Amino acid sequence: MKSEERRSFLKLGLALGGTALTGVGCLNSKSDQSEEKVKLLSTDGKLVEVDASKIQEVDHHHHHAMSRSESREGIPGKKFVMVVDLARCGNARKCIESCEKAHHIPHSRPFIKVLKIQDNPDSSPYWMPKKCYQCDNPPCVKVCPVSATYKRSDGIVLIDNERCIGCRFCMSACPYSARVFNWSAPEQPADYDLPYSPETSVPSKIGTVEKCDFCPDMLRDDKLPHCVTSCPNGALYFGDKMADSVTNGDETVRFRKLLEDKGGYRYLEELGTEPNVYYLPPVDRMFPFEEMEEDS
Repeated sequence: MKSEERRSFLKLGLALGGTALTGVGCLNSKSDQSEEKVKLLSTDGKLVEVDASKIQEVDHHHHHAMSRSESREGIPGKKFVMVVDLARCGNARKCIESCEKAHHIPHSRPFIKVLKIQDNPDSSPYWMPKKCYQCDNPPCVKVCPVSATYKRSDGIVLIDNERCIGCRFCMSACPYSARVFNWSAPEQPADYDLPYSPETSVPSKIGTVEKCDFCPDMLRDDKLPHCVTSCPNGALYFGDKMADSVTNGDETVRFRKLLEDKGGYRYLEELGTEPNVYYLPPVDRMFPFEEMEEDS
């Protein structure tokens, strides 16, 4: 390979980052020709030139998976937190849809539930997204007899379904009812050929427990969880407690200041579980409450 061509190829690789460059396999069906040409390696090792418009990005979520042992190690220097602004939630359910799609889970066993809450008979009800709270003092971890569920240094609680024996002790211990059980064989993605990883929860396994996992595979690529980016109202903020920063994809704010200014709190905090999901009260709502579908 000539030095000029090699420099051009390396520059292309740096610019595209996570884009898969595999020659013919990267080309899409577009027929229009662009003026910009790029050089890349084909599957048989030859340097080829193609239109830049015909390079197709590959979903990194399906092309990378940490091993079971690596998944037990948290991302260094991170402590992940989520803030839910109840004034912004309108039960659009896009968070549920994106979560189900990413984790290949059926509608009957969602990781996220949106509940109708009414604090007293005289107050207006509101919608409350509810998922795993990634507790710092998780009772689910303490009762697992085989260490299938564990707490990482970055605050995330995961489940290794290769170790899970289906005893469901963790489900009984969780005060938030955040876990689901695979009673039947889950539908597996046809194009998924990577080994199982607790960070992706894919592929699922019958007779094991699953739950919301904060999408750690996305976090390793500095991407937000699927539920955060799919919310049309920006109700979900996610970030690093160590950096004192959270974002909903549109705006980035100081984590502590957000809680202080809007009276943030943690659900059932009195239980001592020390959850890492916070809520902002449903005041100054974006829209009035409307009766819609509700999770049981």
